[in-house]
Amino acid sequence: MTEVSRRRLLASSVAATATAATAPALGAARQPAPRPWGATPSKRQLAWHAREQYAFVHFSINTFTDREWGYGDEDPKLFDPTDFDPDQIVAAAKAGGMRGIILTAKHHDGFCLWPTMLTEHCIRNSPYKAGKGDVVGEMERATRRGGLDFGLYLSPWDRNHPEYGRPAYVDYFRKQVVELCTRYGTLFEFWFDGANGGDGYYGGARDTRKIDAPKYYNWPSIVALVHQHQPMACTFDPLGADVRWVGNEDGVAGDPCWPTMPNHPYVQSEGNSGVRAAPLWWPAETDVSIRPGWFYHADEDSKVKSPERLVKLHDESVGRGTNLNLNLPPDRRGKLADIDVAVLKSFGTAQAATFARDLARGAVASASHARGPSFAPAKVLDGAADSYWSTPDGVTTPSLVLDLPPGRTFDLIRLREYLPLGVRVTRFAVDAEVGGQWRELAQHQGIGAQRIIRLAEPVTARRLRLRILEAPACPAIREVALFRQVAPVPVAPVVESDASIVPTAGWSIAAASAPGAEALLDTDAATRWAVPAPRPGMPALVTIDLGATETLAGFSLTPSRAVMADTAPPKAYRVEISTDGKTWREAGSGELPNIAYALATQRIAFEAPVATRFLRFSFAETAIPARRLAIAGIGAFRPRIVQAR
Repeated sequence: MTEVSRRRLLASSVAATATAATAPALGAARQPAPRPWGATPSKRQLAWHAREQYAFVHFSINTFTDREWGYGDEDPKLFDPTDFDPDQIVAAAKAGGMRGIILTAKHHDGFCLWPTMLTEHCIRNSPYKAGKGDVVGEMERATRRGGLDFGLYLSPWDRNHPEYGRPAYVDYFRKQVVELCTRYGTLFEFWFDGANGGDGYYGGARDTRKIDAPKYYNWPSIVALVHQHQPMACTFDPLGADVRWVGNEDGVAGDPCWPTMPNHPYVQSEGNSGVRAAPLWWPAETDVSIRPGWFYHADEDSKVKSPERLVKLHDESVGRGTNLNLNLPPDRRGKLADIDVAVLKSFGTAQAATFARDLARGAVASASHARGPSFAPAKVLDGAADSYWSTPDGVTTPSLVLDLPPGRTFDLIRLREYLPLGVRVTRFAVDAEVGGQWRELAQHQGIGAQRIIRLAEPVTARRLRLRILEAPACPAIREVALFRQVAPVPVAPVVESDASIVPTAGWSIAAASAPGAEALLDTDAATRWAVPAPRPGMPALVTIDLGATETLAGFSLTPSRAVMADTAPPKAYRVEISTDGKTWREAGSGELPNIAYALATQRIAFEAPVATRFLRFSFAETAIPARRLAIAGIGAFRPRIVQAR
């Protein structure tokens, strides 16, 4: 018998079996669609889910001060990109598979990237295009030229504005919202940062302003204001917004990550995994930077995430039903660095090739039960966003089988539910028939927008089976798809582009109060030195040998961004220097500002350049109460040579 005729016979047999198994349902009158179960998404939330991944672009005055959080007293004349190229940024994002861009129109320092007349702390008073530039407008037009969607970030905190913390500032902030919502076309997302209140310049007051954010901003009214002008823009992140924070800035969603949440103010522990069967459809957005920091820093050129790491991030975010918001920070030219562009291209090319061909196409689908012809098992294979397989109302734990074409080898399985009916599957398993025997490949909680299962090794299976193990209502499965991962092309490590950065390759740990301090020198922000929290009189200590005497202008310290319970970065530092490792003198001490929550690299300048071979650090306490102290990296920089332009 030929393969074709054998294949047709087998398909007919399976189809007949499926029909017999579901004869009562198929033979009855046309069945209505299942009723929605639990919370369901709005029209704009459904459109948001479909985007899956997009880019954050952090570009502002911090790019030129080498900070993560500006204080608000920066001179607008510092903002002076030499070759701002939004089309280059858009092209790189698009090559990486991003479907939109969200630009930081105003960060915590209050500097506005559009020529607003509401404040003098804006691009009008910068040298860029002699004060005639509009970075928001230029970025918006380039994004649309590239065929991507456009969104905006507007920090509610403003460390420059003199009225921050008082009613007059909220009026100012609302006017900013309206300007951005009415000047730059259709927006797909409007991003409100959760960092609010603290020390700042505040028009010269230089004090600390504490607020009760929900009461101060009246978030429901702000969200309504956005939707008044931008009905399809999803808002991020306070209670009442369309999208929530995933609870970390590492790009890692909970497993499972339910799109539903309780109707109360955000709780970080709930935000990472969501709450099953909670009343609000409040899905998670997973934000992470391609670099350790959110703004560009030359000393992070060698720390850009690899294409392989981005593939893993995709698994940990999009693969768990959240959207990935990948930050791409332009440098002082106003372009993405070459290494960032290369990584995005490698990642995007590999992912496009991986998902170009659904290896389940051509399979024959059958099921233990079906609701009727409109909800037949084959609906999981048709690629349509508005069709799905379902069962009679009383059948909540059915199974579905795909009889695969011969020789189909896969290592990725993608499942999707039909979201307008809610998240119906609580727990499921996937099996493969290999060599005539069924074996379980995976078992998980939650499908939702999508669930991507990566297998430890490729499988060549004759059949694939989805078993619904637990569900409060009959399932509505939109897709079962199979893929084979195409490996990204490796990208060569970058050579530091900033001559002031001291390479750590020749450094070593001379002494430490706990093992594992070598992680401080490996330039990998994902590794860390974690030690018991310091106690009075017993600080955490580490001594670094630079290998040769260097003239240093300062040092950098990168806190760990890993999600670790009861762990925090140091609150302050004391650093000593020595040329021989025996005679020491203090080179500096002080607090590490905002480190507990910003989790950003701290760049600490000495009062004057120092010549040293050894650096000895002392950390006396954690930034917030915790049982352990963790640091991801320590670096150093030389005096910068300023060249005339």
